[in-house]
Amino acid sequence: MKLKIALAAALLAVGFGAQAAPMVIKFSHVVADVTPKGQAALKFKELAEKKLPGKVEIQVFPNSQLFGDGKEMEALLLGDVQIIAPSLAKFGKYTPKLQIFDLPFLFDDLAAVDRFQASKEGQGLLTSMSKKGITGLGYLHNGMKQLSANKPLGMPADAKGLKFRIQASDVLEEQFKAVGGNPQKLAFAEVYQALQTGVVDGTENPWSNIYSKKFHEVQSYIMESNHGVLDYMVITNTKWWDGLPPDIRKGLSEAMTEAIKFGNKVANEEDANFRAKVIADNKAKVLPMSKEHLTAWRTAMQPVWKKFEGEIGPDLVKAALKANNH
Repeated sequence: MKLKIALAAALLAVGFGAQAAPMVIKFSHVVADVTPKGQAALKFKELAEKKLPGKVEIQVFPNSQLFGDGKEMEALLLGDVQIIAPSLAKFGKYTPKLQIFDLPFLFDDLAAVDRFQASKEGQGLLTSMSKKGITGLGYLHNGMKQLSANKPLGMPADAKGLKFRIQASDVLEEQFKAVGGNPQKLAFAEVYQALQTGVVDGTENPWSNIYSKKFHEVQSYIMESNHGVLDYMVITNTKWWDGLPPDIRKGLSEAMTEAIKFGNKVANEEDANFRAKVIADNKAKVLPMSKEHLTAWRTAMQPVWKKFEGEIGPDLVKAALKANNH
């Protein structure tokens, strides 16, 4: 009898234990908490845990604490992390269509990027990698990219022979080759040191990354080029996501939609603030680019479009261009 009571008590304890333990969901990213992506990740944690009290625990790992940008995709596919938000430049090997976001001078501004991402074509890209085990939950803005280097880059010829750090993207590689630059693929966590030690001469980043990672302290000039976009796709493991209990998936989905909206609002507001902070620090000289300069850069980089338009899909490029005409 005693044994039966002890066994029942043990089973009851296990039952309560299982009920009490929330599902741990790891959200790993490579930038600082103060960036739009960092803010969105923290907002997601807050909202998800509020919507699903006691059911989920969201653990956020910023600044490559858990996985660097070279390893995070593999970690997601292996199930070592449940949510990541890589730059759109990272998806080229999973679907050539997402290379569209790396085409130089495709979007006039962040509002145009927003319109394209919200369109039927843009939303369709979120599920374009599900057969490869990746499901997109939404797009997160960072901002338009600015060129930086240790010499002024007025005309494309000024970039000749310079080593530029790029993300692992074939389009970005061709972008810098088109102006005679020497592109170097490096993990984001290594960029500051590479610029500081002269391993690379320049790079491209939105204002939030430039300021939060102090790139303006190791670059002499930042050109206001707005030549491309650096946005992210928040993604999860398809098998894991599809296997979630419906109430958990619904709660997480709603929390993510709200968190992305919040993050994108931060990105729009902070872009000007981070630019002002870089200027106020007075460490790198911020150079505006004239219409003439930008036209020269656009013309020099135009062959990149021709090279990738076929595999991206001309209709997709057309839809993106349409987003500029508002």
